[in-house]
Amino acid sequence: MDTEKLFDSVEVLYHSSIRIAGERIVYADPFGVREERHDADLILITHDHFDHFSPEDIRKVQGPATVIVTPASTAKKAAELGLAQAHVIAPGRRLDVLDLTLEAVAAYNTNKPNHPKGNGWVGYVLTMGGARYYIAGDTDDTPEARQVRCDLALFPVGGTYTTDAAEAAQVVNAIRPLAAVPTHYAAIVGSAADARRFMEGLDEGIACRERMLRTGR
Repeated sequence: MDTEKLFDSVEVLYHSSIRIAGERIVYADPFGVREERHDADLILITHDHFDHFSPEDIRKVQGPATVIVTPASTAKKAAELGLAQAHVIAPGRRLDVLDLTLEAVAAYNTNKPNHPKGNGWVGYVLTMGGARYYIAGDTDDTPEARQVRCDLALFPVGGTYTTDAAEAAQVVNAIRPLAAVPTHYAAIVGSAADARRFMEGLDEGIACRERMLRTGR
């Protein structure tokens, strides 16, 4: 698989807001979106913190046929947004939607109180165009994360609420994707230095690029 094509398909718009362009246009946790894009085929929500579930930003990317997938904690609010379809997903579940496959991976903290495992919050493995993208969400180093198999891993590196750069590198080294992109830094928490530390901590053979389009610090 061409790693440069993988990188080209991914943009981190801001913080942990991700856009993946392939057979469909997929957003994960749209937040800090500046333009009225209205091009989303699919929106994935990992959990209900303001920087991940933002109705204002969802409205900027949603179109007339947009489908949204969320954990149960945001299902009611998502249904009120008037999107074409809304699906609820839970850790360990699989969903086929718009000819794409989603696998929900538990996303939680192991040594912090911010993202309890019992909340049922998720990351996603998205299969599109023959490639598997792991959107980790807000997570620590967990057994579930280490079981993921993917071509490209989008992993949080900013610390405080998630893995820091060194912890994120350890997880990504364990799952050994072809490529990795750091997320969740240089806005609310973390800095560009965290992204660099993450890249430096990856094993040889795992390609890495910064794909952050805009930072807040």
